Amino acid sequence: MKALIVANWKMNPDTLKAAKKLLEATKKAAAGAKGVSVIVCPPAVFLRELTSARGKVAFGAQNVHFEDRGSYTGEVSPVQAKDAKAQYAIVGHAERRAMGETNDDVRKKVDAALRANLTPILCIGERERGQGAEHFEFVRDQIRNCLSEEAGKKLSKMVIAYEPVWAIGAPKPMIAGQMHEMSIFIRKTLVERFGSAGHSITILYGGAIDAGNAADMLQNGDVAGLLVGRASVDAAVFSALLKACAEA
Repeated sequence: MKALIVANWKMNPDTLKAAKKLLEATKKAAAGAKGVSVIVCPPAVFLRELTSARGKVAFGAQNVHFEDRGSYTGEVSPVQAKDAKAQYAIVGHAERRAMGETNDDVRKKVDAALRANLTPILCIGERERGQGAEHFEFVRDQIRNCLSEEAGKKLSKMVIAYEPVWAIGAPKPMIAGQMHEMSIFIRKTLVERFGSAGHSITILYGGAIDAGNAADMLQNGDVAGLLVGRASVDAAVFSALLKACAEA
């Protein structure tokens, strides 16, 4: 099974010209990384133009609204993202949650993405981690509140990206053993609620990932891939990351 690498460009780069240049470099790196599948999630304003280019990458939206249409100024609906040739949609990213997005919002967005035949990439993860096990309870609550019964019937068509916010920019990044423990917990939580279908979920890790720790996370973190932010908008850094993933 190929490693799934999601490149979340966030609000970068500044221009369409620069976005096309970054995409070409990304496609070149993806073509040379055997055993790796790359999903590029550019800013919405660039999505339709970039999806018209051919190459060994898929595309996703960075965010979608939970309504298909209506009076929601500045938002992008899942139907519009699908029409722009997106196949995936990041939902519930930590940066969106920091701006006020709730678990209720996220649950409705997951359902809306599935209705539009987009694969939701549901982001979960705690902002802080203490010495106890509170982070497990936090993640359990996110999973329970962000997935409806209907979504639970379609777990094989979904991706969960665990992104511990505390690990981003931390003196010591999260280690693969900790991720392995969390992957087991995520599947256990899903199985408890939705039955054996919980084993079919695709789990990614996101948070301070680069060429130096990508291979270890893939080999020992019990994940099927990575959600990459900052490193994905530097062509040389992302190429090195994909090479490390391919060698893993």
